[in-house]
Amino acid sequence: MQVDLEPGVIRKLDEVVVNRIAAGEIIQRPANALKELLENSLDAKSSHIQVHVKSGGLTLLQIQDNGTGIRREDLEIVCERFTTSKLAKFEDLSQIATFGFRGEALASISHVAHLTIQTKTAQERCGYKAIYADGRLQGQPKPCAGNQGTIITIEDLFYNMSQRRQALKSPGDEFQKLSDVLAKYAVHNPQVGFTLRKQGEPQPSLKTPVASSRSENIRIIYGAGISKELLHFSHKNEVFKFEVECLLTQVNYSAKRSQMLLFINQRLVESPALKCAVDAVYATYLPRGHHPFVYMSLKLPPQNLDVNVHPTKHEVHFLYQDEIVERLKEQVEIQLLGSNTTRTFYKQLKLPGASDLDETQPVDKSQRIYPKQLIRTDSSEQKMDKFLADIKKSDSGLSSTSSGNDTAAFQEKSSETSCSQEESFRLIAARKAREVRLSSVLDMRRSVERQCNVQLRSILKNLVYVGCVDERRALFQHETRLYLCNTRAFSEELFYQRLVYEFQNCSEISVMPPLSLHELLMIALDSEAAGWTPEDGDKTELAASAVQILQQKAPIMKEYFGLRISEEGLVESLPSLVGRHKPSATHLPVYLLRLATEVDWEQEAKCFESFCRETARFYAQQDWHDDESSCHLPWQTEHVLFPALKKYLVPPARLRQQIYELTNLPTLYKVFERC
Repeated sequence: MQVDLEPGVIRKLDEVVVNRIAAGEIIQRPANALKELLENSLDAKSSHIQVHVKSGGLTLLQIQDNGTGIRREDLEIVCERFTTSKLAKFEDLSQIATFGFRGEALASISHVAHLTIQTKTAQERCGYKAIYADGRLQGQPKPCAGNQGTIITIEDLFYNMSQRRQALKSPGDEFQKLSDVLAKYAVHNPQVGFTLRKQGEPQPSLKTPVASSRSENIRIIYGAGISKELLHFSHKNEVFKFEVECLLTQVNYSAKRSQMLLFINQRLVESPALKCAVDAVYATYLPRGHHPFVYMSLKLPPQNLDVNVHPTKHEVHFLYQDEIVERLKEQVEIQLLGSNTTRTFYKQLKLPGASDLDETQPVDKSQRIYPKQLIRTDSSEQKMDKFLADIKKSDSGLSSTSSGNDTAAFQEKSSETSCSQEESFRLIAARKAREVRLSSVLDMRRSVERQCNVQLRSILKNLVYVGCVDERRALFQHETRLYLCNTRAFSEELFYQRLVYEFQNCSEISVMPPLSLHELLMIALDSEAAGWTPEDGDKTELAASAVQILQQKAPIMKEYFGLRISEEGLVESLPSLVGRHKPSATHLPVYLLRLATEVDWEQEAKCFESFCRETARFYAQQDWHDDESSCHLPWQTEHVLFPALKKYLVPPARLRQQIYELTNLPTLYKVFERC
C-alpha cells in the first residue's frame, strides 16, 4: 500500500478565524467575560457595579458602572485587539498595577457576541452609544442620555461558535459561576457596591453595600455561619518582600466544598501550591473530606510578578514562590495553634439496644497493613521504664550550678523552717486576665510566631512519650520514628513562651514561709556558678547591692511576672508557668543573683526579654530525685513537661538541632529480616 508523503500546504489563516480562535482562549464562558469587565469597571474607579443576567449570561450579560467612562474619541478603536490605555512599551509590564492591560477582553467579546457600549465621561455633556461586531465599530457612536459611567451589553454569547455554546453547562450552572466571580470581587473590594440581578426577577440575587467591610460582605454572601468563625491576621515579610492579609475560618467550621479566595496584587488568581499547603495545615484539625473557608490577599513587588502567563490571567508567576508559600503555610499554622479552644462538640446518646459503633463500621480488607507500618497510639501500653532498673542520679546532672555545700546549706535552711521543696511552693490562684498593650511584649509574641517551625510543631503535637534517659534527654515516638530530644532546651523555650504569653497574668507559687533574699544571695555567691573572685569585692557588700537592685525592681516583677519580694527583703512568691510544675529550690539562689546582675533593667524591651530568658533557664533546671514521690523528674517529664510541650510550645527552627531521629520502624524491620 503506497503512502502519500506529500507535505501539507501552509496557509495564512483568515483574520476572522484568527480573532475567533484568540477570543475562544480568553472568553471561555460567561464568567470569564464578567471577570474581564468587572476588572475594567474597577480600573475606572467605580463605586457601584450592577450586573444583569439572562439565561446564565448566554442571552444577556450587562455590566453597568459609575466610573470614569470611555472618551468619545476612543470608541472607534476600543474593541480592536491590543488597544489599551495601560501600556506604552513592553517594559511597563514589570510595573503593571491595573487589571486589564492587553486590550483583548472587549475585542474578544465582540468576535463571539453582539456587543453594545454606552458611556459618558464627566467632561462630556451627553453620553454615546456604539455597536460593535468582529472588533469593528458599526456606523458612528450615537448621542444619548445617560449617567456618568459605562454600560456594556453582551447579547447572544457564542452565537457564531455552536460547539462552544453546546459544550457549556445549563444556564443555572453558568449563573452560579457568574455569581461566584462577583462574590469574590465583592469580598475583596468592600468599598465598592455590587449588585447581581436575574432578568425579570424583582429581587437581586446578590447585593453588597458601598463602603462595607470584608467580614460584613462575607456574612452577606456566604452566611453568618462562616463570618462568625473568621480569624483575621496580617503579616509582612521583609526577606521575600511580601505582605498578606487573610481571613480564615477556625477549626470549628468545615464544609464539604473548598472555598479559597486568592488575590495577588488585587487580581483574582489560583495557586494550586498555596491551596495544597493551606489544606495540609487544616488536615490536622478537620475531618477527612472537609475544608475551610479562606480569603487571602497577597501583595508583592510588581517587578517580582509575571502577570502575562495565561490568556485569562487567572494564573500568575512570581519570584520565590516556594519560599513564600512555605512562609504563608507557617502563618496559617500559627493562627490555628490555639483555635482548638473554640471547638464545640455534640454528643449523641446511644439508644437502648443499639449495637456498638465499631460493630457497624465496614472493614476494608483489601488494603493490607504491614507490621512495620503499625503505629503505637496509646502511651500507657508500654514505656521504657519497664525494661530498666531503678534509675540512679546521673553524672551529667545540672547540680553543677551550685556546690554540694551550697545545696546542703539551702536544704538545711529549708529544714529549719519546716520548708521542704514540696511544701514551700504552693500555688496561688491566677489574677483575672488583663489585656497586654505594651508594644515590646507584643513584639516578643510576634517574634515567637514568626520563628515557628510547622514540621516540628506537627511532630510535637502528635508525639507519644517513651521514657526519660537522664536530666537532659528523653525519648518519644512520632508515627514510626523514634526521637531523642534535649528536654532542657525544649523546656527552656516553653517556659520563656509561657512568660511572654502570660505577661501580666501569671499565676503565683507562694513560698511558705518566705525566704530571706540576702541569705539566698549569700548562698549563690558561695557557689561555683557565681564565679566570685576576691577582686570582685566583699561578698556581703555584693549581696547587699544585689538585694537593693531587686527590691527597687520588685514592683515590676510583681506586676508583670508574679514574683513578689517584700519590703523586708523576703521572697514571697514565684511565677507559676505550667500547672503542677515547681522550679528547683537548689537553683533558686543563683537565679536571684542572675536577676540582679544579668537582666538589663534600663530598657523596657531588653528588660522583659532578659528577665524571661533568665527565668526560663531557672525553671528548666531540674534535679534527679531518688525518692518515689510524684514530683520526681521522670514523673514530671512524662506527666507535666511533655503534655505542656504538646499544648503550648511554638517551636522555633533552632530547636531542630536539639532533636535527633534514632531509628524508625521500617529500618528496624530490615535489620531483623537480615538476622
